[in-house]
Amino acid sequence: MLPDGSESTVGFAEASRGCKHWCRHCPVVPVYEGHFRAVPAAIVLADVRQQVAQGAQHVAFGDPDFLNGPTHGLRIVRALHAEFPALTWDATIKFQHLIEHADLLPEFKRSGCLFITSAVEAVDDRILKYLAKNHTCADFERAVALLRAADIAFAPTFVAFTPWTTLEGYIVLLESLVRLDLIENVPPVQLTIRLLVPAGSHLLKLRGFRDLIEPFDAKILGYPWGHRDPRVDRLQQALQDFVARAETQALPRRQVFGAIWRLARAALGQTAPPPAISGANRAIPRLSEPWYCCAEPTNQQLAVF
Repeated sequence: MLPDGSESTVGFAEASRGCKHWCRHCPVVPVYEGHFRAVPAAIVLADVRQQVAQGAQHVAFGDPDFLNGPTHGLRIVRALHAEFPALTWDATIKFQHLIEHADLLPEFKRSGCLFITSAVEAVDDRILKYLAKNHTCADFERAVALLRAADIAFAPTFVAFTPWTTLEGYIVLLESLVRLDLIENVPPVQLTIRLLVPAGSHLLKLRGFRDLIEPFDAKILGYPWGHRDPRVDRLQQALQDFVARAETQALPRRQVFGAIWRLARAALGQTAPPPAISGANRAIPRLSEPWYCCAEPTNQQLAVF
């Protein structure tokens, strides 16, 4: 869906498979162990060509990181734009790649890039270190600025609830979204995501982590865990239930965010009203189904890989 309310038919393609990064919580890592493989450009272009023939107007690249091979990715989007000038696209890219290859962003914009998804996961540098994300909160803010300068929308994703999350830290996350004018950029489900620990997760290699989790549960394909502060788990469940209801009612993101803010403050025994949301917060292009991963399935939520 585009900001003006119009819709485009979306196709899907992969320019590469696997990932060369080792984020501890990522379910891709146990499968590919730091390797990625480029899909030959001719195959990618033929795949997209078939989808365009069937009516696709936008392509979502499903690579774990579109810039694992920057030269390959650039070759793909140049060829697509040359053949289909009106075709738009989006991709998932790590912050460190956005910063390292910031010079590519203007060309991405010219070639039809509408938005880029990047896994922020947390705004707490301590949690980011546990997850081995290799970026900091400062890098997050730098990437936001770079994408805005290139006029490319940013779709951040989060693992909002981890064994290290605190109620105070969750409110800092909400405050960061307000300060950076990102309320409209974040699907509310992203603010309810609970860490999934799948079989083979590199989190299991983290010293002391096994003390935070329960035995493997084949029903959820992962290791359950409960937070040592039960208030955090209660907040996560309350937010998940509320967001599920809000989704069925198609409530505006600003309204949902305000309710999330009040629930988070109430968990700390506070009644602070939601902050004023800047007029800079505008709707961005978005897929009809929110992107998310690394989520522990609970009553109403399934893990997505």
